[in-house]
Amino acid sequence: MKLFLLTLGFGFVSASIYALLSVGLSLQFGVTNFVNFAYGAYLGVGMLLTYTFSATLGLPFWLSIVLATIGTGIVSMLISEFILSPFVKRRKSLFYMLIVTFGLSLILDNVLQIIYGVGFNEYPIGQSSPVTIGPFSFTGNQLIIIAIAGIVMIGVHLLLSRSRLGKAMRAMSDNADLARASGIDTNMVTRWTWFISGALAGLGGIVLALNIVSFQTTSGDALLFVIFAAVILGGIGQTYGAMLGALIIGVVTEVSTVFISSAYKQDIAFLVLVIMLLVRPQGLIPAKGKA
Repeated sequence: MKLFLLTLGFGFVSASIYALLSVGLSLQFGVTNFVNFAYGAYLGVGMLLTYTFSATLGLPFWLSIVLATIGTGIVSMLISEFILSPFVKRRKSLFYMLIVTFGLSLILDNVLQIIYGVGFNEYPIGQSSPVTIGPFSFTGNQLIIIAIAGIVMIGVHLLLSRSRLGKAMRAMSDNADLARASGIDTNMVTRWTWFISGALAGLGGIVLALNIVSFQTTSGDALLFVIFAAVILGGIGQTYGAMLGALIIGVVTEVSTVFISSAYKQDIAFLVLVIMLLVRPQGLIPAKGKA
């Protein structure tokens, strides 16, 4: 029982990381309606920008996180504007854009390897002692990860429910043509969506690096299909579904290590996904009109 509770606590940490990433991917898909396979590379951008600001330039670590998060959002928006948009205007096929973003992922990974090399890096911060909260045990960094995820999820909820931008994003997700006909500047909304999605990917990469301690340029790519599993489980294009899917995937994968080797824990995410596709392919919270 003690081991089960410990792994359950680790599941909350993993769920926090997955939530940041799956919400960003879900927002992007909801507005653009195509899959971005380069999303995993954005995690590497966030990780390594933080490393540059903190370890190379010597800036305070928290400031480095903020700058790297904003920087990744800007990179994502620029890539959308100058690389992906021309392909979208040419052909809106889902499969066509999947191939384009897959190629973009390879390019970004190689650019990062040219700049940073293929070795492992660590942030210039000390490792905190474990903190016991009831039956759970966390490091200080893990508590920070959970807190960041909670604050960001509240922020995303307020953005979507209270702001004009959030309402415009929801309108585009429901029907982009109708939103355009209603006077919504869909180009502006798309740019902001790519910025927010990229920023969440960058922040997710940063907290992932905090959790695993040592990271390299391709560390984010390993999580890409787990993120997709969380998004599909919750309901493609549904932000709140992505949060729920991330919680389920995070907890199930970590708790599974009580019964199987931890080397196979990410395979459990695929098992959950396959079962979900067989039983309820539209996801827990389906979105009308989404593939």
